[in-house]
Amino acid sequence: MKTQVFFAFCISAFLLVPCNTQQFACDNNDPNTSQFPFCDTSLSYEVRAEDLVSQLTLQEKVQQLVNKASGIPRLGVPAYEWWSEALHGVSNVGPGTRFNATVPGATSFPAVILSAASFNATLWFKMGQVVSSEARAMYNVGLAGLTYWSPNVNVFRDPRWGRGQETPGEDPLVVSRYAVNYVRGLQEVGGAANSTNDKLKVSSCCKHYTAYDLDNWKGVDRFHFDAKVTKQDLEDTYQPPFKSCVVEGHVSSVMCSYNRVNGIPTCADPDLLKGIVRGQWGLDGYIVSDCDSVEVYYNAIHYTATPEDAVALALQAGLNMNCGDYLGKYTENAVNLNKVEESIVDQALIYNYIVLMRLGFFDGNPKFLPFGNLGPSNVCTDDHQLLALDAAKQGIVLLDNNGALPLSKTITKNLAVIGPNANATTVMISNYAGIPCRYTSPLQGLQKYVSMVTYEAGCSDVKCSNQTLIQPAVQAAAKADAVVVVVGLDQSIEAEGLDRVNLTLPGYQEKLVTDVANAANGTVILVVMAAGPIDISFAKNVRKIGGILWVGYPGQAGGEAIAQVIFGDYNPAGRSPFTWYPQEYADQVPMTDMNMRANTTAKFPGRTYRFYTGKSIYEFGHGLSYTSFSKIIISAPSTIPIQSIPNNILSSQSIDKPYAYSNGEAIDISSINCNNLRFNIVIGVKNKGPMNGTHVVLLFWKPPSSGGVTGAPNVQLVGFERVEVKRGKTQNVKMSLDVCKDLSLVDVDGKRKLVIGQHTILVGSASERQLRHHFVVRQAGNASAEGFVSITVHSRKLAGSRSPSPESLVVLGRRMRRPGSLPAACHSKCNQCKPCIPVEVSIRAADLQENEYYPQVWQCTCQEIIYPP
Repeated sequence: MKTQVFFAFCISAFLLVPCNTQQFACDNNDPNTSQFPFCDTSLSYEVRAEDLVSQLTLQEKVQQLVNKASGIPRLGVPAYEWWSEALHGVSNVGPGTRFNATVPGATSFPAVILSAASFNATLWFKMGQVVSSEARAMYNVGLAGLTYWSPNVNVFRDPRWGRGQETPGEDPLVVSRYAVNYVRGLQEVGGAANSTNDKLKVSSCCKHYTAYDLDNWKGVDRFHFDAKVTKQDLEDTYQPPFKSCVVEGHVSSVMCSYNRVNGIPTCADPDLLKGIVRGQWGLDGYIVSDCDSVEVYYNAIHYTATPEDAVALALQAGLNMNCGDYLGKYTENAVNLNKVEESIVDQALIYNYIVLMRLGFFDGNPKFLPFGNLGPSNVCTDDHQLLALDAAKQGIVLLDNNGALPLSKTITKNLAVIGPNANATTVMISNYAGIPCRYTSPLQGLQKYVSMVTYEAGCSDVKCSNQTLIQPAVQAAAKADAVVVVVGLDQSIEAEGLDRVNLTLPGYQEKLVTDVANAANGTVILVVMAAGPIDISFAKNVRKIGGILWVGYPGQAGGEAIAQVIFGDYNPAGRSPFTWYPQEYADQVPMTDMNMRANTTAKFPGRTYRFYTGKSIYEFGHGLSYTSFSKIIISAPSTIPIQSIPNNILSSQSIDKPYAYSNGEAIDISSINCNNLRFNIVIGVKNKGPMNGTHVVLLFWKPPSSGGVTGAPNVQLVGFERVEVKRGKTQNVKMSLDVCKDLSLVDVDGKRKLVIGQHTILVGSASERQLRHHFVVRQAGNASAEGFVSITVHSRKLAGSRSPSPESLVVLGRRMRRPGSLPAACHSKCNQCKPCIPVEVSIRAADLQENEYYPQVWQCTCQEIIYPP
C-alpha cells in the first residue's frame, strides 16, 4: 500500500490549493488549431515539425530557441520551459519544476557518486524509471516539464572537483553504463530491455560536453578555462560516456559546456557538435548550451566581436537550444545581417520540436495519452522510497574492518553518535536536489537500534573552524559502549562553482576523530560522508577505530541505510568508484593539467587507477564485506583469431602465413572485421563466509606492450556485474566482451588499435585476491578458422549447460571425434578414471553468442577428446 504522503489530484473539491493544468498543443476541443498538419499524428515527426516551423515568422522563431520558449498563441502552441533537472530525483533547481501543497516533495535518491558505487546497472535503470514516473505525475498537475537536463556524465578526473558528486566516478566504462541505463530508465516508454519505441516518457540530456571537470580552482573558473586535451585522452577518457549516451542510450539531448577545448568554446565547435555528436554518433534530438554559455564566450573571453557573431557561430556549429536569452535577443539581427542563414534556425527548431512531439506535447490532452493517469499519489510511494533506501545501502563502501563491524544489537547498550554530519539532513541529498519525501538522519537511523544514544556534534559545521565542541564529544565517547563518528564535507566545501584545494578533512575534524578515538572505551566506527576522496590515512593508524565506511551523500534515507549496515541488517558490497589519493597528490598536481597519462620527466603521476603511478589510500574498486567470497574462472578465451576486412592491409598478407604480424604490433580496428567478434567469460562466485551477501565482480584487462601505442593504461575495467550469493552457495556470472571496443588501445592520434599478442584478464580489484587469465590475439591462420573464437572449457559440470553441436565445434590440431555416451565421472578406455583437463576448442562466433559456455567437453590425461551425448 502506498504511503499517503501526498493527497488527491487538484480536481478534488476539497483541496485548498490552486489547480494547475498541463501545457500542451493541438487541443482536440479547439477546432481552430487541432486541424493543423503538425497536429496530425499519422504524419512523421519530421513532417509535422517542418510544417510547424514553416508557419512561423522569423520573430516568432527566435523566441523558441531559448529555454523559456514563448510559444505561438495564434497556432495554439503554449509557452514551454525547457529547463528541468532530475539528477537523482525530480529537482526544483530548474525553473520548469516546482513543489507546492499538491506535491510537496519527490523521492530523493543518493548522489550519483554513491549510486554508482553499487556497480548495479539494473538499479540505475530502475532509478530512472522511478524519477520519470514522478516527473510525469508532476507534469500532469502542472508542476513540471518534460525535458530534464540530466545526467552528468563527465568523468571524475580530479578528486578536488566540486561536481564529482554528480558523476558516476572516474572510470569511463562505469560512467558510460550508468549513463545508458539511467537515460533508458528516464526515456523509455515500454521499459523493455531493448526498447526501440521512438516515443519518450521524459527527455533526458547528457552533459557537459566535453572535457569539463573544473569549476573554480585557485582563481581559475569554468567560464575562462581552456582545457588542453590530447587526441588520445579525448578518445579514451572524455568522449566515451557521451558516445554511449547517444549510440547506446539513445539520449534525446546533449548539453555543451562552458569551457573551451583546445582553444574553441565547446558550444561553438562544429567538429564537436555537428561533426561528432550529430554526424558520427547520430544524435536523434537537440543540442543545448549550458546556461548562458553563448553569452559567456562573448562577454567573458571575448571570443567574438559582437553578440550576433556569437549566436551565429553557435547555430552554425550545431547548437539548437540556448539555456539563457542570447539566441532570443540576437538571432533575428544575425539573420538580417547575413551572419547566419534562416534555414539553420529552421533546422534547429525542427530538432527541438521533434523531441516535444515524441513526448506527446503535440498530441492533445495528456490525460488521454500514456502516463495521463499518473498524479500526486504516484510520487513518494512506498516502493519508490524503498528503492532510494536500497540504492543507498547498495552503494555504501566498507573501507576497513578489523572485525568490529557489524556492531552487536544485543551487546551495544549505550551508543555515542558524534560528528558534524552525524545528524545531517540536507547534506545527504547533495546538489541538484529537490525537496525529499522525508529525511532519516544518521542519528535517527541509529536510534532505532540502541535505546540509549548520546549525540554531540563535535563541530558546529563541517568547516570545524574551532575546537570548542570537541571536549563534550570526547566525554560522550568515554561513557559509551561504542562510538560512531560521522565526518566529511558538504556543499560549502565541494559544490558547483567550488573545487577543493586539498584532500584533508576540513578544520579540526581530524582532531575530533583522534581525540574521540583515544578517549573511547569501546569500538569506534568512522563514517565518511562526502562525495570526493579524503586523505584519512591518519585514521587507518588509530587502533581503536575498528571500521571505516564511506557513505557518499546517501539521499533522503541515508541515515537508515547507514544504521542497517553498521548493525548488520545489510551486508555492504559497494565498491569505491574512484581512487583515494594522499594529500601529496593535491600538492603535486595542478587541477588545470588535463593530461591523464603519467609523465616521469614532468614528475606527473597520472590520473585515475588507469594511469596513476603513485600510492593510494584505497584503490578504485576497493570494498569489503561481512562475509568472504572466492572466485574461479569457469570459461574464458585462450585464443582470439582476427580476420581482416577485404581490400585492406591485413588482407594483403598471405593467408598461408597466419602470424604475419608479430607480437606487440598494433592494428587499426578499421581494418579488422569486428562483426560478431565477441566472447564470453564465465566466473563462479562462492560465498564461503557466515552470512548471505552480494559481491561485485570486476573484470580488468591488461593490454600487451606495443611499440605502436604509447601511454597504454596500467589496467582497464572492461566488465562488472553485481551478484547475490547465499551463504555456502555458488553463483555464476557471465560477462560478454566486444574485442574491438573493449580490448583496443588509443594511439596519440586518437585512433583505436588492437594489439597482437598475449592479453591478460584480471578478475577482482587490486585489493582483492585477483585471478589472472591469459589469452592470445592473433591473425587468423587459415580459411577454415574464419569466424571462430578459441575458448578454454573447464571440466566442471554445470547445471543447465548444453553441449555444442558437432558441426559448430572444431578441436584445434586434432580430428573431431564423434559424440559418445560417457559417465559423469569422465571414464574412458585410455585414462582409466584419471582426472580430465580443460580442452581448447574453437567455437564459431555465432554459436558462441547463442550458447553461454561448453562445460561438457573434456580432454582426458591420455589426450583422448570426449563428448557427452
